[in-house]
Amino acid sequence: MNSLRWFNPQLPQMLQGAILFSYLNGAVALINLLSGASQMTLLLLVAAGGAVGIANEKKAGYWVALVCAAVFFCLNLALLFLSSFIFSSLLSLLFSGFMMALLLHPISRSYERLYFR
Repeated sequence: MNSLRWFNPQLPQMLQGAILFSYLNGAVALINLLSGASQMTLLLLVAAGGAVGIANEKKAGYWVALVCAAVFFCLNLALLFLSSFIFSSLLSLLFSGFMMALLLHPISRSYERLYFR
């Protein structure tokens, strides 16, 4: 029986960190969305859904999480340059860059190419 996993301890450390970080970002995004924040945080919720795919070793989950992190990074970068310097936007940019770094690390990429279905 193939059951849904939320976390996979057999994945490399970089992918485990990406899963946990996606879940943390998704939880913060859900709280921000419920408190009336922008719709841009929906990307983080979709990325948390991608983390479930990563935990279940699905290529689609990996690519969903990566595309959402990249789009969120680009939106934060544009927001940082278009608005005045805000510490929260810089922090958000750093976190989205960290997420992309975890997913694009050579260990993560090689594991995804070899073992994900």
